[in-house]
Amino acid sequence: MKGKISTLPVSYRLAITSRVLAAVLGGYVVAALASVSLSLLLPMARAEAVITGMMTSFLAYLVAVLWCFACRNAWQAWFGMIVPSLLLGAISGLAFWAGHS
Repeated sequence: MKGKISTLPVSYRLAITSRVLAAVLGGYVVAALASVSLSLLLPMARAEAVITGMMTSFLAYLVAVLWCFACRNAWQAWFGMIVPSLLLGAISGLAFWAGHS
């Protein structure tokens, strides 16, 4: 067996790379937007709301990464990062403008 190199198909490697990118980049965006949304919406002192939002962002990031590797394909992983990002972005924007009007 010396000299035999087993290689994985390029399509498999690209699918895994896509999932990793979705998990790292998409997970970061989801976690950051979840933190901002909670910080703006929680009915408590600003400092406590920020700390609570930041602590919750770790859980959001974990769930996002698990989601990306539990999906059947990379498209579902990206879809599962884009939709929550858009929803949390809209919630954050509405909460920000409602608080500053």
